[in-house]
Amino acid sequence: MARPTTPIERLQALIRIPTVSHADRDRIDPAPFRAFAHQLEESFPLLHAHLAKTAVHEHGMLFHWRGRSDTKPLVLMAHIDVVPVEETDTWQHPAFGAEVHDGILWGRGTLDDKGCLAGICEAVEQLLERDFTPEQDVWLSFGCDEEVMGEAAPAAVEMLKEQGVEPWMVLDEGGAVAHDAFPGVKPPLAVIGVTEKGITNVRLSVEGRGGHASMPTRMDTTARLARAILRLDQSPFPSSVPEPTIEMFRRLADHLPLPLRPIARNVVRLKPALARALVAAGPESAAMTRTTTVVTTLTGSPANNVIASHATAGINVRIMVGDTVAGVVERIRSVVNDKRVQVDIVESNEPSPLSPTDDDAFRLLESAIAETFPDAVATPYVMMGATDSRFFTAICPRVYRFAPFRMTRAQRESIHSYDERIGVDDYLEGIDFYRRLVEGIR
Repeated sequence: MARPTTPIERLQALIRIPTVSHADRDRIDPAPFRAFAHQLEESFPLLHAHLAKTAVHEHGMLFHWRGRSDTKPLVLMAHIDVVPVEETDTWQHPAFGAEVHDGILWGRGTLDDKGCLAGICEAVEQLLERDFTPEQDVWLSFGCDEEVMGEAAPAAVEMLKEQGVEPWMVLDEGGAVAHDAFPGVKPPLAVIGVTEKGITNVRLSVEGRGGHASMPTRMDTTARLARAILRLDQSPFPSSVPEPTIEMFRRLADHLPLPLRPIARNVVRLKPALARALVAAGPESAAMTRTTTVVTTLTGSPANNVIASHATAGINVRIMVGDTVAGVVERIRSVVNDKRVQVDIVESNEPSPLSPTDDDAFRLLESAIAETFPDAVATPYVMMGATDSRFFTAICPRVYRFAPFRMTRAQRESIHSYDERIGVDDYLEGIDFYRRLVEGIR
């Protein structure tokens, strides 16, 4: 294969490498990760020649670009791994084909998260071609197991700690230049995650006698579990409006439909009305207002003619800033209201601390966004998913989540699903954003 010579060809080469991570480590094939590292070095020779590289965990990478000063280090993050492609997914073009059709590059990882990783590397490579030296140290932290909440990011944090590095700002994936983000709002929203929900997995389990399916009893294990699930589904957590959402609506006030403008301009006084409006607007905006629970796994009987003696449901909980793991689990127990339904925490993470929106770090992001996406409204928001950046809050108070790419609602829905894709021009815009960001640090 010929060496890629353009930004799009270099991204295509990375997308074609199936760096799939699995929670079961034994299922991870290390060969694609080694191939990715080789391809990255071939595609970005100046970056590898001028930046010090350290291996992190198994296949993660930490690059150090020395600036004129090391007093306000910038950390740019992305991850190498991608989620598996399911056999039942109906991709229009091969998931690892990285094909371009009508100005769109299709493939797993284009948005999550090789687009960010390659965009960062392109920006650094372009600046090195100009013999540019950043005003402050720049670190590139590329994790290898973000999709399975792995160990590479915590290991990178420990490495920085050992070197006495206290980042001034950290930027990871997360928000985007979101089109069609809110009903009636015409300009795209450049949403910057200033916190992210905590992710906690809870297991509901019911034990029973079980038995032959020909002699069922009322309220057996599966029926009792089903009732608990329905109770949770019918009792959503109370909605509220956290500070980032308040600030978002202040910034959107002039762009909202006329009936909503008075609410946005008086958002503090009218928070209950705003919360109701967000819930009514659909699941994407409703999730901005509260802790959410959803059943993601179910287990029961091993056979059609056997009543289950043990039935379980896995509940994925996204904990809103202001709530806690302990409080959320206690509410789940209260809603289920059945002593025979065991509620256990499988794994837990509290919501991330709030990063500031009124200092120079956030203003630098706003400036780079304004230069790159002049039609967009930059705004903070509460991020629904989890990123590796949550580990960096231990060493940095300014952790932000923003992927500098335009995304339609359909594109956002394709993340972790089928037909993931990025516009060719949109990817090039993202490279410009990263370059402007590095040029702007002082």
